Amino acid sequence: MKPRIPTPRATGALAAALLAAGTLGATTPAHATGRTVHLHGTLASGATYVLDAPAHWNGTLLLFSHGYRAAGSSNPAEDASDARTARLLLAEGYALAGSSYATTGWAVAQAVPDQLATFDAFTARIGRAQRTIAWGQSYGGLVTTALAERHPDRLDGSLSTCGLVQGGVANWNSTLDPVFALKTLLAPGSRIPLTRLGSQANARAAARALTGAVTRAQRSATGRARIALAAALHNIPGWNDPAQTRPAPTDYTAQQANQYQAMTGLLAMPAFSWRREAEHRAGGSPSWNTGVNYAALLRRSADYPEVKALYKAAGRSLAHDLATLNKAPRLHADPSAVAYLTRNIAFTGRLRKPQLDIHTAGDPLIPVQSESAYRRAVSAAGTTRLLRQAYVDNAGHCTFTPAERAAALHAVDRRITTGHWGGTGPAALNTAAHRLDPTTAARYIAFRPGPYPRPFDLAHHHRTNTRRVNDN
Repeated sequence: MKPRIPTPRATGALAAALLAAGTLGATTPAHATGRTVHLHGTLASGATYVLDAPAHWNGTLLLFSHGYRAAGSSNPAEDASDARTARLLLAEGYALAGSSYATTGWAVAQAVPDQLATFDAFTARIGRAQRTIAWGQSYGGLVTTALAERHPDRLDGSLSTCGLVQGGVANWNSTLDPVFALKTLLAPGSRIPLTRLGSQANARAAARALTGAVTRAQRSATGRARIALAAALHNIPGWNDPAQTRPAPTDYTAQQANQYQAMTGLLAMPAFSWRREAEHRAGGSPSWNTGVNYAALLRRSADYPEVKALYKAAGRSLAHDLATLNKAPRLHADPSAVAYLTRNIAFTGRLRKPQLDIHTAGDPLIPVQSESAYRRAVSAAGTTRLLRQAYVDNAGHCTFTPAERAAALHAVDRRITTGHWGGTGPAALNTAAHRLDPTTAARYIAFRPGPYPRPFDLAHHHRTNTRRVNDN
């Protein structure tokens, strides 16, 4: 089909503002020349952006939201997940846009308006898109879903890849559960803080202390069983890195060794350093485990059979350790911090435009069960007709091929065009990916993840968190 080139229509007020800031060289949108365009600029917030449009632009803009970047790290603008995917999409006629966000860390409050401003910059500098699809990966999947729920008038559809679609409050709660179990079972009586970390120096010291306890525990059968229990509370899979040999379904020793590797990574950054940054923004701790029954949480985990087997092999009582967890002093949240993370962001599931989520089954950082949390929210909101979810049989976080990503984007594009979902099953997605790249393995699978450990429940929070305390 011959690509359709839309008539560029600049946004006058925005163009004038950009000109005043020195980011535009002319009022005429660049794509009016019919040439391939690659542009950079700076938004009023200080965020940078990048725009790409091919000469044969098909009229569709893909607005990309990048993943989490630790505070103080390099923060370039990106308009695709990786260079290979960008080349593939540009060759197909899609235009690309994305910003750096004004700050690193848990910058949802900045990322959403910065992405919208980048959309406006694209319109002013290149032209008005006939349709716009928001997409993003990891933390950028959270930003994408925030755009989809809160600004559906600006979008035609969305794609979250390996996204944090359980929302911020649920994410930080489920990140608390494994470290609470590790501290309680492996470092009882220690003063390792798990929340209200104060400074990055405190966060790093806490991470080192708990990592040391985990490293020592890994040397004994009892310690390995307890690490597996903590991993199960976060649903860390037994195959979670493509570099690992995939264990057999009942090779629990190998699965636990792989989970130990992922657990040390969780402790190194997300559980402490990244939490501290989020707490600093929120003005307190947004996490709690009051009212949590860890025996019930474990029973809902996909790793429950492994944990039972390892405890039996170690000659230890799983019931005893679960009772210890359930009797341990609990951690309360700061209501104002919960309110901040609810705004930035807890999801309602109230979609107004179609969204497709894709996730790898072996993701250790944002476990695949996060998709169940969003499916539950969408179901409660009565918008299930607008959501589809698909799964790739691979280990690791965001380990998709470019063709797998592009096939998913095609599915969203087709849903926008026809008004009906079609082609989101494994066979259709694998066929589409193979057509884009014949070397691509067929990895989309029929899969349904188990329940998310602790979806955000605001009513439960209000019942169980009525005071501000320092529980550490």
